[in-house]
Amino acid sequence: MGIMCVLALVALGACKSDKTASGGPAALPVGIITVGQSDVPVIFDFVGQTQSSQEVEIRARVNGFLEHRVYKEGALVHAGDVLFRMDAKPFRAALDAAQAEFRQQKARLDTAQANLNRVRPLAAKNALSQKDLDDATGQQQAAAAAVEQARADVTSAELNLSYTTITSPVDGLSSFAKKQDGSYIDASDSLLTYVAKLDPMWVNFSLSENEFLQFRSESQSGKLKIPAQGGLEVDIVLADGSQYGHHGHIAFSDAALNTETGTYLVRAEFTNPDGVLRPGQFVRVKVRGARITGALSVPQEAVQQGERGAFVWTVDEQGKAKQRAVETGGWNGNDWIINSGLRAGDRVIVENIVKLAPDMPVAPHPFKPGEAKPPAAGAPQ
Repeated sequence: MGIMCVLALVALGACKSDKTASGGPAALPVGIITVGQSDVPVIFDFVGQTQSSQEVEIRARVNGFLEHRVYKEGALVHAGDVLFRMDAKPFRAALDAAQAEFRQQKARLDTAQANLNRVRPLAAKNALSQKDLDDATGQQQAAAAAVEQARADVTSAELNLSYTTITSPVDGLSSFAKKQDGSYIDASDSLLTYVAKLDPMWVNFSLSENEFLQFRSESQSGKLKIPAQGGLEVDIVLADGSQYGHHGHIAFSDAALNTETGTYLVRAEFTNPDGVLRPGQFVRVKVRGARITGALSVPQEAVQQGERGAFVWTVDEQGKAKQRAVETGGWNGNDWIINSGLRAGDRVIVENIVKLAPDMPVAPHPFKPGEAKPPAAGAPQ
């Protein structure tokens, strides 16, 4: 009987140790932060694609046979480098004929000028009629016009001969040859290849109509502070996760909405001296420089995803855990910016979240940033 009493007292003591003085479960230790308002930088993320700032079509300017492709397909070429050579023999012959015609017309002009020089003084002495003078003058003028026509024909023939050597007008990356050696080229099928300028490089991305209206509304209300034109800085992250080493700037934004996509085109420009960026690459675009006034932000690990969307755990005045639905915005470092759902002064739980349940008693203590977990997937670096 005495042993049974002792065991009963021990069991009763153990039960009491697992309960608080009020008879409920023991409070769960949690790390919390107190939400406050501040002006924070905001990063806007988009998906972009690179585009050459000058993509030039290399076309034949004269009809004829393609004799030889000089350049190596896909190689970097410089302005003035020879890309193709066409059969120049017909054009050289045409130039020879034009030059011969020019010399012939020049000789006729010399003869007509000499005849006019003889007729003019005789007509002044009435030794020849006025008609003789008019005829001589007309012959000289016609010969002079013929010389000018022949000179123009020579220039045209020289140009056509020069067009048989096809060069690159810009420094850039060459494409594959669309015509092979021996092909006949005419005006209807004159495209030979492309050369894409690499420096500078454009990065195009799109802003939806809803995003545009939201940015404009927040800017007009003062919630979003956007620097003056040229003050936004643009960075890009490549497909392998590495950040491109040069900053860009917004060079163009379309004033008209694309009715097919429902978006506004925005273009950033980057220097590309080493040719790291190539046309057509998909990149992550990060636009920096804007600030949100009076923003609320919480560590990214505090935000959870449920069936109804994002939510956080807060501590109420009775020291119990409460779920709070929130709407997230952009990033402030590794913190989520909260657009709605929280107020300044709210206590948000950051640590020990997985053990929480609604209305569970908690024992809050200040959260130490050094205890934070690594950034979640998708958090800006």
